[in-house]
Amino acid sequence: MRHLHDPHAPPHAVSRLRAARLARSSKPFLARGGPRGERCAGCRLVPSHCICALRPVLPVRAGVCLLMADIEPLKPSNTGWLVADVVADTFAFGWARTEVDPALLALLRDPQWQPYLVFPGEFVAAERVVTDVQALDAGGGKRPLFVLLDATWPEARKMFRKSPYLDKLPVLSLQSEQLSSYKLRRSQRDEHFCTSEVAALCLTLAGEAHAAQTLEAYLDVFTSHYLLAKQQLPVNMEDAAHVRLSSLRMQPQGDDAF
Repeated sequence: MRHLHDPHAPPHAVSRLRAARLARSSKPFLARGGPRGERCAGCRLVPSHCICALRPVLPVRAGVCLLMADIEPLKPSNTGWLVADVVADTFAFGWARTEVDPALLALLRDPQWQPYLVFPGEFVAAERVVTDVQALDAGGGKRPLFVLLDATWPEARKMFRKSPYLDKLPVLSLQSEQLSSYKLRRSQRDEHFCTSEVAALCLTLAGEAHAAQTLEAYLDVFTSHYLLAKQQLPVNMEDAAHVRLSSLRMQPQGDDAF
């Protein structure tokens, strides 16, 4: 079992989507604060605060499909990138109101996957709502594919309303007790959960607790590096966030591999 990220590994789905989006831009995208010099192509942080060497490599049976609002792949703070770092079978597509990528439709029809659209249940008919990932696949033959709308909340609601190809998918609605546990851990953050936090909850529901905990810890480390870089402060590689991630990365996986 490898635990270190291969620096020569091909770019993941979000990285490829970012490159495609940049290629279509008529002017360069400037992250908040304007041009500040070089950023690492692997993690989007400044080189002094790069986290590429800390990227976890672990087996994950579930898949994630990120349907991303227009500029989300360009944001250095986008946490869908972290999901793609951890979950090997992460797919990323740009969202547009007037067209849909045929590859996205093919993915949603792929018989190896059971797609779940992750969205609050109060916005859909009750018969579409599920809370148990295993309920639709009692035989265990299909792998769960979590479809996440990677956008601001107003954008996500628009995407939900104007994407008819999602209308037949079961809607996985996260329960209040799960959300409350995140509020305790993330009390210093906004009440809305970032894409990486939602993905970690989904992995927990899929029975992949170790992957969920690793993604949580990886998010904490990324957040620390990102904020310290903005403040031009050094990283403490022995703080609680780094120690937790290191411990999770070194845990044996046993029979979790597939």
